[in-house]
Amino acid sequence: MPTTITQPPLPCVLFAGVDEAGRGAWSGPVIAAAVILDAKKPIEGLADSKKLSALKREFLAHVIKERALAWSIGAATVDEIDRLNILQATFLAMQRAVLSLTLTPENVLIDGNSTPKLPMPTQSIIRGDSKIPAISAASILAKVERDLIMVCHHHDYPHYAFHRHKGYGTAKHSTELAQFGVLDIHRKSFAPIKKLCGPRRPC
Repeated sequence: MPTTITQPPLPCVLFAGVDEAGRGAWSGPVIAAAVILDAKKPIEGLADSKKLSALKREFLAHVIKERALAWSIGAATVDEIDRLNILQATFLAMQRAVLSLTLTPENVLIDGNSTPKLPMPTQSIIRGDSKIPAISAASILAKVERDLIMVCHHHDYPHYAFHRHKGYGTAKHSTELAQFGVLDIHRKSFAPIKKLCGPRRPC
C-alpha cells in the first residue's frame, strides 16, 4: 500500500520542500531542488521520485514547474564534492536552491535527518519525500535535472553508459572504470574511484 502523503502542521505558513539527487553516485554533481507548492493548485501523483518511472517523473516535473508558486535548482560540482565532502556539498546545493527561490519561505522542510544552515527555520523529515508533497515535488525536480545532466555526459563520454546508470555504482560502471579509467567527472574522494588513482594511473 502506498504511503499516505500529508501536509505538515501550520498550513498557513509559506514553506518550501527540499530534496537532493545524486548523493550516492560515483560521478557527476549533486543536485538539490526547492519547491513552494500552491495549495490552490494541487498536483496528483506526487511521490518519492525513486518510486516513479522516468516518464512519470518528467511529466510531473513539467506540472510542478507550471503550478508551483516557486521552484529552484541548486548544484554542487564534483570539485566541490571532493573538496568539502559529500554531506557538505549536498548542504551547499540545498542552500543554493533555497536562496534562489523567487519567494522567501518562512520554513523549510528537508528530506533526511539533518539540515543545512539557512536564514529561516528548517526541519528534517525522514522519508519526507514519501510524506510531504513539497518534498516529493523537490525530489522529482532534482532527479529529472540530474538525469538530464548525466545523459549529456553520455554524449560527452559515449564509452560510458551514463544514460543508463546515471553515474551510480553499478557493475556496468565498475567495468567501465576498469576498462577506460577515471574521468574528470568522477568523484576522486569516493573510495571506488580513489583506489584507482595513483602513480600508475593518475586521475
